[in-house]
Amino acid sequence: MRILWVKVGGLWPLDTGGRLRSFHTLSELSRRHEVTLLTTHAPEENPRELADRLSHCERVVSFAHRPPKRGSLRLAGTYAGSLLSELPLDLWKWRVPALRAEAARLMETGEVDLCVADFLAAVPNVPLGGQVPVVLFEHNVEHLIWKRLLDVEGRGWRRLPLEIEWRKMRRFEARACKRVNLTVAVSEVDRDLLAAEAPGVPIRDVPTGVDTSYFVPNGPPDSAAGLVFTGSMDWYPNEDAILHFVDAILPHVLREVPTASLTVVGRKPSARLRRATSGLPVRITGGVDDVRPYVSKAGVYVVPMRVGGGTRLKIFEALAMGKAVVSTTIGAEGLPLATGRHFLRSDDPADFARAVVSLIRDDGRRRSLGLAGRRLMEERYSWPRVARDFEARCEETIRCQ
Repeated sequence: MRILWVKVGGLWPLDTGGRLRSFHTLSELSRRHEVTLLTTHAPEENPRELADRLSHCERVVSFAHRPPKRGSLRLAGTYAGSLLSELPLDLWKWRVPALRAEAARLMETGEVDLCVADFLAAVPNVPLGGQVPVVLFEHNVEHLIWKRLLDVEGRGWRRLPLEIEWRKMRRFEARACKRVNLTVAVSEVDRDLLAAEAPGVPIRDVPTGVDTSYFVPNGPPDSAAGLVFTGSMDWYPNEDAILHFVDAILPHVLREVPTASLTVVGRKPSARLRRATSGLPVRITGGVDDVRPYVSKAGVYVVPMRVGGGTRLKIFEALAMGKAVVSTTIGAEGLPLATGRHFLRSDDPADFARAVVSLIRDDGRRRSLGLAGRRLMEERYSWPRVARDFEARCEETIRCQ
């Protein structure tokens, strides 16, 4: 196959779950097919490293693009523009005319057999309805993230913009699923949610993967009472998870295990997060080159998420390292895990804390959960196996064109 892959928002460094999923899928596909990647980078970034990392790709073309920042005058102008468009703000700001022009040229001249729009934000940059079939790779049910943001938002002045955004996102997402040739979701849960919004259109699911040779068990933890969370802290669902944890869950844990501590690993933690954790046994690392040493040292991996969509690669990474995981339902949503066998699940703060404390105190239980999780990752969710599933969906789409 000659595949055109369109991904706005960059692919390097591999510091978000979406980038990891896209990068590893691309890397595997490019070993067997001719892949052209069109993506973006911030003006001060050097896109050469991405091209070096994806050396099997036929071409890697990156366009300089910086979306407007929150609170800036440019964002206000972008918001005004999006109000007059079918596009919600979060998609309007990722329109890249030069990238779209190149995608249109490649598709119109017959240089590619298939186009993959990676994330919903890529769709405005991809011509639809032409001779080249388009696969929409939906890492999340995007409108659900915005609806959940609204559900937990207590500030009145923020609720109306969120109400507008999630409803526009739902309409556009359903329309996109109807206009592309195939939508690939990352779980059965997401597949069914998208199918409910766009009934009768082809939607298939391909699971999340993990690099089982990179994320490996590394001996017993330094401290059974050490807790860890990893994730990009400039993504609001992750920040909300930690704010919720330190406010509603950590006090219960500390009453039972006064030596307990939490390490939060991820890029760009906000001043709000640092203030909320000041004076608590919480370490905020910021961005790191390698999360594995921090996960390895901890006794329990926590995922106290209340907002989000898609599937959390962080849980697969923790399981691949043989870690015991405690998660909310939303945190583990869409992942093929058995509660009580591969992880512990709780949505009530006091119950979540009790689950954490029980694992801190029970070495055997921690080990058995970790071993079961590692075994599952090895048997079913390595990236080569997952990429083969994605490849099969692409081949089916071309045959049906």
